[in-house]
Amino acid sequence: MQVTRYGDARSYEAPEHYGMHCLRLQGKEATATDTIWIGLSHLLPGGHTSLKDATVEKIYIVIAGEVTVETGSESVTLGFLDSCRLAPGEARALANRTNAPASILLAMPT
Repeated sequence: MQVTRYGDARSYEAPEHYGMHCLRLQGKEATATDTIWIGLSHLLPGGHTSLKDATVEKIYIVIAGEVTVETGSESVTLGFLDSCRLAPGEARALANRTNAPASILLAMPT
């Protein structure tokens, strides 16, 4: 068993993420997972990412506040425990358009 305590989780820099603090909870350099990694991002008011795609699918779950997820064709605002899946190659942008911080979990293949 490999445990990552929230207080010990290490931050990582994600390209084109602004006003965000990203933590690695599982996978990559945090633990020896075989198939996925889990990240936690805290978005300050106005925090956002660029519209960008990935070669693998992504799952997002909002655990605090509200986060708007935009693709090239649609936009949805997710609240507490709302989630979405983005297909491989589907561009996405995240944004916190509120005056309160928001937090979102990310799960994606390694």
